[in-house]
Amino acid sequence: MKPVLLKRGKGLFLSGLFALGASNTSAQAITGQVIAWGDNTYGQTNVPAAATNVVLIAAGRGHSLALRSDGTVVAWGDNRGGQTNVPPNAIGVVGIAAGGAHSLAVRSDGTVVAWGANESGQSSVPPQATNVIAVAAGLSHSLALRVDGTVVAWGSPTYGQARVPPGLRNVVAISAGWYHSLALRNDGTVVSWGWEMCTTGTMAPLTAAGPRL
Repeated sequence: MKPVLLKRGKGLFLSGLFALGASNTSAQAITGQVIAWGDNTYGQTNVPAAATNVVLIAAGRGHSLALRSDGTVVAWGDNRGGQTNVPPNAIGVVGIAAGGAHSLAVRSDGTVVAWGANESGQSSVPPQATNVIAVAAGLSHSLALRVDGTVVAWGSPTYGQARVPPGLRNVVAISAGWYHSLALRNDGTVVSWGWEMCTTGTMAPLTAAGPRL
C-alpha cells in the first residue's frame, strides 16, 4: 500500500482522530466528515452519505464504524458476520469499537450493545458488563472498562486474551489486539495479557513502566 499524503485544503482540517483496520485507514475531520483509504475489497473505504456529524470512528478487519453526534452509529464494509447490521437498540451511544467481524457500542447508560460474528461468544455481552465507559474489540474477543476501573472480558480464550488478570484495578483505558489485551492504569503502568508473542514472551500479565510527566 502506498503512503497517502493528506493535504489541508478546501476547508478540510483533520481532528487528530484516526482508526486503523487490518488494511485500511480512516480519519475524521473537524467538520464531522470521514475520509477513508486503503484496501476496499469489502467496501470498507466507501464512506456512506449517512456518516455525517461524526465524533468518533473505528475500523475492524474489513468494516468501519462511525459514531454521530446524535448518538447513532453508521457501519459499512464487510458484513459476512452481520457486523455492519447496526441493531435498533444502538442509540444514545458514546463509544464504539470494531473487531474482526463484530462491533461494540457503549451507551450513555453504561450498557453495551454487540452485534456481528459470535462463534467465540464475542458478541454475547456478559451480565457483569455494567456501568461501562469504554469498549475495545479484538479479532474474536471483547473488553469493557467499567467506571470503577475494572475490566470485563469475553469471547475467545484461546490465548488467554479474554482472561483478565486477577486483581487488575485502577484502569483508565483499554485496547484489544487480535490475540491480546492491554490496560492502562492510573499510575501510568500498562498490563498486557494474551498471546505470548504479543506480550513479550509471557502469558502472565506484563507490567511496563509508563510515561512520567
